[in-house]
Amino acid sequence: MDVNNAPTKGNLQQIQKTLRLSRNGYDLMDRKRLILMNEITSLIKEANKVQSDLDEAMKDAYAALQRASVDLGILDAYNAALDIEEDDDVTIQVRSIMGSEVPNIKHEAHSLKPAYAFSSTSANLDEARIAFEKVKELQIQLAQVENAAYRLANNIQKTQKRVNALQNITIPELEAVEKEINSALEEKEREEFIRLKVVKRILGNKVKAKAAEIQNELQANA
Repeated sequence: MDVNNAPTKGNLQQIQKTLRLSRNGYDLMDRKRLILMNEITSLIKEANKVQSDLDEAMKDAYAALQRASVDLGILDAYNAALDIEEDDDVTIQVRSIMGSEVPNIKHEAHSLKPAYAFSSTSANLDEARIAFEKVKELQIQLAQVENAAYRLANNIQKTQKRVNALQNITIPELEAVEKEINSALEEKEREEFIRLKVVKRILGNKVKAKAAEIQNELQANA
């Protein structure tokens, strides 16, 4: 860090001001890091729960699909799936958490309206479709939570670097320069004090000598 360490009171005041700002910045960054750590811990717990629910939903969905394939045959089940309309009602917005923009995914769920004929399909196909709708909703939730956790992790990493830089580099350097300038100024003050004492003693001696000279002259003229 480039600082002006010339031993002057102006530089000392500037360094003390910068040191106060650095310490305040460190406190703010450290609090931000702790808040982000709490947020990401909550997100990880939520992600684990959603992942567990998704695993169970996937098992149920594929089991229902397997039953439908047995009832209808793989080809008929595949053709029935092609008749289902593509769902694109997903809106992605962003929200800020301590300066990190995280996604806020909104999905508008619609009532199930099968496009395939009931006469040529079975109830197992309906169950499979309902099960995969649940899988889709859980996948959307998981994508939102995992993406938010990833972005917060990046922010935590950057914040930690700044905290480390302030704690281990900036603040110690400023403290060292402050101590150095204080020592130099104190030494100057001591030197100035001694110089003033010497000057005072010299002036005192001169005054005494002059007074003695005047007194001698007065006695000689008496």
